[in-house]
Amino acid sequence: MAARIVVVFDFDKTIIDCDSDNWVVDDLGFTDLFNQLLPTMPWNSLMDRMMKELHAQGKTIDDIAEVLKRAPIHPRIVPAIKSAHSLGCELRIVSDANMFFIETILDHLGLREYFSEINTNPGFVVEEGRVRIIPYHDFTKSSHGCNLCPPNMCKGMIIERIQASLEGKKNIIYLGDGAGDYCPSLRLGEADYMMPRKNFPVWDLICRNPLLIKAEIHEWSDGEELERVLLQIINMISVEENNDKSAQLISVDCKLQTISASNQALPQALPVPQ
Repeated sequence: MAARIVVVFDFDKTIIDCDSDNWVVDDLGFTDLFNQLLPTMPWNSLMDRMMKELHAQGKTIDDIAEVLKRAPIHPRIVPAIKSAHSLGCELRIVSDANMFFIETILDHLGLREYFSEINTNPGFVVEEGRVRIIPYHDFTKSSHGCNLCPPNMCKGMIIERIQASLEGKKNIIYLGDGAGDYCPSLRLGEADYMMPRKNFPVWDLICRNPLLIKAEIHEWSDGEELERVLLQIINMISVEENNDKSAQLISVDCKLQTISASNQALPQALPVPQ
């Protein structure tokens, strides 16, 4: 079993095959306004503003949810996630999307219960019936200090927190596609695995200098390849773990045999003269 494996998924263009923010904005007909405002404010602030505009134009929470449920996803992604979970892996999400979008899609796919943790920008419904989206890291108060990542989220810092929380020997498998997935790939160790989506921004960044990545790199291009590569890595780690356990058992058995043989070889104690 693969109890020591933690699989960390990005969400947009990794679990689903689109960017959830753009998917909602485009489907509901607000692309022009989005593009008009894009140069004027940070992405999270812009998405919060777009949710306000959608609400003002009469778009409901249900309207947004229905659009999210139609988000494209490769047919092998759901089986891949369920298989990894059934093999004993712990599954987590680290995403620059938002909680409302992610949970709505995962609930629709029947996958929410498979993930022990979702790290993303807070997204929630407020009393007046609209979605609010706020940054994971409040950059208006302080900077997270990482120049590789957007101001609202450093995924590398999240990975370091996950690493610090793990007890015992663990292997992390990280899957992502975007530039924001590059920083966490630099934080992975030699026992870990990086699965970048081929010909996407994180892949391009890694290819500039692959030696900066300590983890083993295994590319994938679509959901079918993601499933195959992920399950191969899980199986490989599991085989290594079983081999380690077998070696330990053999070592213990040899020690016991040595002790037993030594005991048999000991001469009988001579009686102490009175």
